[in-house]
Amino acid sequence: MKITFLGTGVGIPQVGRVQSGLIMEMDGRPVLFDCGCGVLGRIVEAGYDPVDIDDIVLTHLHLDHVGDVLALLKAKWLVDKTHTCIFGPQGTREWFGKVMDTYDYLEGRFEVEITELAGGETFTPLGTDCSITCTPTVHSTTSLAYRVECGGKAVVYTGDTEPSAPVFEFAGGSDVMIHECSFPLDFEMTNHTTPDMFTGMLQQVPLNVEKLFFTHLYPHMQGHEQEAVDHVKQHFEGEVSIASDLMEVDV
Repeated sequence: MKITFLGTGVGIPQVGRVQSGLIMEMDGRPVLFDCGCGVLGRIVEAGYDPVDIDDIVLTHLHLDHVGDVLALLKAKWLVDKTHTCIFGPQGTREWFGKVMDTYDYLEGRFEVEITELAGGETFTPLGTDCSITCTPTVHSTTSLAYRVECGGKAVVYTGDTEPSAPVFEFAGGSDVMIHECSFPLDFEMTNHTTPDMFTGMLQQVPLNVEKLFFTHLYPHMQGHEQEAVDHVKQHFEGEVSIASDLMEVDV
């Protein structure tokens, strides 16, 4: 598997970080996880062709995670590629219908199959022998984390969440965990993660993963990235890194 971080930022614009999105290559097929504003351009910058993305997996429906979904579908339609599968939490079908209602000229242009998921469900992207399992996270809206198992490797992507025991246990034995870390140390926050919130959960639930990547960084984290890494390393034996747009990780 190969992971390509497309967007590692949030709803507040930052130089060098667009909104949330990443690609995991599974058996040579690119599967897109989240598609916030700016991700469509990053797909091309990363060397992928948007028409090759047949599967979009959404952690939740906040704008910074779905803002470019329709733009991606239109880009594919413009070159006669109209079929896409979207996997997401409960409410995805209603959200997509409302978005499409605002663009009458796109009605009937796409063949979109939507699968709504709840915790514990597993699915297999078409054309792969890989499995993707989901579990709920702690966020302000219905949100899912995903565990991808492919070729003997495992990757967990949390989307937006507070640190939680179920998600840490869900990640057990994985090679890579991609966890949000929105704000710096000692920042008062709910529904998101700070380094000290993360290590507080570590002290309650051991995290058995080899490599940890933090993403979904607010501007408040600028200048505090190394501080966050150093703090977590005091409590975690594996590798800890801050993700950046267009970073590639081989698993």
